Amino acid sequence: MSLVEQIQKDLTAAMKSQDELKLSVLRMVKSALKNREIEKMRPLEDAEALQIMQTLIKQRRESAEQFEKGGRREMAEKETKEIGLIEAYLPAAAGEDEIREAVQAAIAETGATGPQQMGAVIKAARARLTGKSVDGKLLSDRVREQLSRISAS
Repeated sequence: MSLVEQIQKDLTAAMKSQDELKLSVLRMVKSALKNREIEKMRPLEDAEALQIMQTLIKQRRESAEQFEKGGRREMAEKETKEIGLIEAYLPAAAGEDEIREAVQAAIAETGATGPQQMGAVIKAARARLTGKSVDGKLLSDRVREQLSRISAS
């Protein structure tokens, strides 16, 4: 069952169980996926759907942070709950150690010597982490750290 089909099935179940928060979140996810399908003029592959869902999570995190800064605790909590519901559809996240190992292997593979080759290293590291959910900012931070150590020595 594809990710889009699973979301539709869970949306129907949320309607039947009258779970308002889950229903709202799944409708929002389905809408985002449908909009991208319309843009691409073809059904989405699971990898594309996952990318859209990661973008939705990033948006929710930013919103929660802004609500916290603005003193709107209840809205920040709602955004956090939405993140949890969306994350349930993502593959397991890559751990800190897995990311570090993938970055080191990618640096060795590409022969990178400094920050100028950061893009190539990130691409190679992502390829090694296929099937895992990876926070792009975290990955780029780890690559930057490793490359700065290499260029400093």
